[in-house]
Amino acid sequence: MPDIQSQDVVSSYRRYAPFYDTMFGAVLGPGRRKLTETVTALAPRRLLEVGVGTGLALPEYPADTDVTGIDLSSDMLAIARKRADALPGRRIRLMEMDAEDLQFDDDNFDCVAVPYVLSVTPNPDVFVAELRRVCTPGGHIVLVNHFSGSHIWLTLEKLVSPLAGRIGFRSEFSYEENILRHPWTVLECTTVNLFGLSKLLVIRNEKPAR
Repeated sequence: MPDIQSQDVVSSYRRYAPFYDTMFGAVLGPGRRKLTETVTALAPRRLLEVGVGTGLALPEYPADTDVTGIDLSSDMLAIARKRADALPGRRIRLMEMDAEDLQFDDDNFDCVAVPYVLSVTPNPDVFVAELRRVCTPGGHIVLVNHFSGSHIWLTLEKLVSPLAGRIGFRSEFSYEENILRHPWTVLECTTVNLFGLSKLLVIRNEKPAR
């Protein structure tokens, strides 16, 4: 799997921040809307959005849900804070934080939303372990991400793959290795975005009894 470092992500999204909404908002918008619709149907009491970015999803979450959004990019968060300020009365907390080292207690959120982040993180296994740790037993992880293997995107994935560090994400990213081998339960898998670019997953967080 192509190597990515935290500084690659920070520098990439510093470049993307001023035009992220225009460049990626439309292309990835259908998957993000499906994610927020799914979260709304689950009606969580406490929601964590990992990779909140510029806060595009914030207005679409339930108004009575406590929302915590984290991101590694201070440049993206600056835009998200302006978006949150335009939602008076909402309980929204935004924090700069490394998703591979979440500064939250175990079992702190009954739902975790993960929009387009899994293939960006340097160490996906560490990332997944942290998601599962802070999500309650039986809680939900709602994830949308690109996974490689679609015939339509295969050539482009291979061409872009060597640039993972420079662009801040992996184009070649296995669903089997990064989803199916973890001890959780995939409740739903839906293809979203243009020509099946991404998948939306609804996952139940299985944890052993203590």
